[in-house]
Amino acid sequence: MAEAPYLRIAAEIKARIARGELKPGDRVPSTRQIVQQWNVAMATATKVISALKDDGVVDARPGAGTVVRSAAPARKPPKEHDLGRDRVVRAAIAIADAEGLAMVSMRRVATELGVATMSLYRHVPSKDDLVVEMADTVFAEEPFPERTPPGWREGLEIAARLLWTVCRRHPWVAEAMSMTRPRVSPNLIMYTEWTLTVLRRFGLSMSDMMYTHLSIFGHVRGLALTLQDETRARQDTGVTHEEWMTTEEDALERLLRTGRYPTMAEVIREDFDYDLDKVFDHGLRLLLDGVERQLAARELD
Repeated sequence: MAEAPYLRIAAEIKARIARGELKPGDRVPSTRQIVQQWNVAMATATKVISALKDDGVVDARPGAGTVVRSAAPARKPPKEHDLGRDRVVRAAIAIADAEGLAMVSMRRVATELGVATMSLYRHVPSKDDLVVEMADTVFAEEPFPERTPPGWREGLEIAARLLWTVCRRHPWVAEAMSMTRPRVSPNLIMYTEWTLTVLRRFGLSMSDMMYTHLSIFGHVRGLALTLQDETRARQDTGVTHEEWMTTEEDALERLLRTGRYPTMAEVIREDFDYDLDKVFDHGLRLLLDGVERQLAARELD
C-alpha cells in the first residue's frame, strides 16, 4: 500500500530538519506553502503539520507560525495515578491556545504528557467529552457575580463581556460553543441561566427571551470565530492583519478605479481603526438599544 501523501511530505520536512537545512526556531513550510509546493489539498497540508507536531519535531508559536522545536531535556512521564482529568484537560487547553482546537487530539495530548494514548480514556471518555471539559474549565476562569444587578442592561452587559473575555483569552472556545447543539456543563450553561434570569423579570415571553439571548450570544460568538480565524492565519503565515491588508491595496485600487463602487472609493480614504474590541462594543450597544426599545414598547401597551 502506498504511503499516505501527508506522511510522505512530513518525512521530507523531517529529513530537511535532520540535515540541518531547517534549524531549531526556523519556520517550517506553512499549510499554504505545502499546498503550493506539493500540489495537495489544504486538508492534506493540515495533516502534515499535525503529524510533525505529533512527532514532537515542531512547535506553534503565536505570531511566528510553526517552527522547528528546540532541543529540550527529556521529560519524565507522569505516573498513571498522577495523571488525573484536570492534568489531561489543562494539557489540551495549552495545545488549543497555541495551535487551535483542530490540533487537539487524544494522541497529541498523550504525546505532550508523555503517556500512552489509551491511558487518557480512563480520565476522559472521548474527544468530544474532552472539548466540553476544556470549555467548562476556561469559563470557570471568569465567574459571574453572586447576584444579578437590578438593571437589565447592566446584567446583560456582564454576561456578554464575560463571554467575550473568555473568547479573547481562548479564541478556540468559539468553535467549542454552538447555537444549535449547545454543550451541557455547569459553567457553560451559567451564561444562559444568567441572561434568562435578567430578562425574566420583565415578563417577556419564552420566544422573546430566547431570541434576545441567542442574538447577543451570536454576536459574541461570531466575533470570536473571526478572532480565531485571524489567529490561525497569523500562525500559518506569520503575517499580521495590517500587513495582509497592505498586500491587497493594489487589487482594491484597481477595483475602485472601475467606478462601480463610488461609496467604497469615498469611504476608504478615511482612517478606520479595525479593532475587534470596538466592534464588540458597538454591536453590543446596538443590540441592547434594541432590547430597550422592545421593553419600552411593552410598557406602552
